[in-house]
Amino acid sequence: MPVQTQLASIAAWNDEEHVRANRDLYREKFDAVLDILAPVLDVQRPDGGFYLWPNVGTDDAAFCRDLFVDQHVTAVPGSYLSREVDGVNPGAGRVRLALVAPLAECIEAAERIRAFVLK
Repeated sequence: MPVQTQLASIAAWNDEEHVRANRDLYREKFDAVLDILAPVLDVQRPDGGFYLWPNVGTDDAAFCRDLFVDQHVTAVPGSYLSREVDGVNPGAGRVRLALVAPLAECIEAAERIRAFVLK
């Protein structure tokens, strides 16, 4: 491996500031989005990760389809992300809401989801 690549790798592995900054950004997103969604959905802050996993209390695929049609917000049906075992799909009735967009976009999406749920 070229020495320049090794030196760049060492610098990257020794820099924890970007990790702390990223954690702070996600903490801010979770705080803002949960304030908006927790009153209307069964959703909790995850121990780790970058997405929420709310129980929508209905068919998850239909919820995601209708959310997109009505509010132009994309979510992933939980049943698409898990495997059925003994006739039960643990993701059924849940959706994945990834908080990877900038904070303002996450807040706007959460407000649209809230409006959709309250209809």
